Amino acid sequence: MPARLLSIPAVAAALDVDRRTVYRFIAAGDLPVVDLHTGTQRSRVRVPAAELEEFIASRLVASPRARR
Repeated sequence: MPARLLSIPAVAAALDVDRRTVYRFIAAGDLPVVDLHTGTQRSRVRVPAAELEEFIASRLVASPRARR
């Protein structure tokens, strides 16, 4: 089954952040993308759903109560 690709607005909605924040994660190398190269126009990037899940999992923190 092919990987599910998410648009930047869909990723922003999933993370409850602004699109600019998603682009900052991408620029920092924290969130990988697939560049669809749509010809002479701007590139269109998509985030693989599995990469978004991994990104979220990598930022999970234990609650202070659980750390004791």
